[in-house]
Amino acid sequence: MMLIDCPHCGPRDENEFRYGGQAGIAYAPDAGDEEWAAFLFVRDNPKGWFHERWFHVHGCRTWFSLLRHTVTHEMRPQP
Repeated sequence: MMLIDCPHCGPRDENEFRYGGQAGIAYAPDAGDEEWAAFLFVRDNPKGWFHERWFHVHGCRTWFSLLRHTVTHEMRPQP
């Protein structure tokens, strides 16, 4: 079980959150079919630190970003 540190509510159980995917993906409004498919489905999958978005569903209902280590699940707030 992971403890996620919400910037508004403090540390909470991971069951209160929903994963929002990789953070920092630029929206591509004028993309062709191949670029649009890559935008929707292709994401990084690193071994190490990864920039993610999370939504606090059962709390303050806000989106926030953090860095999570994909091996150890250590989390750091994203400035």
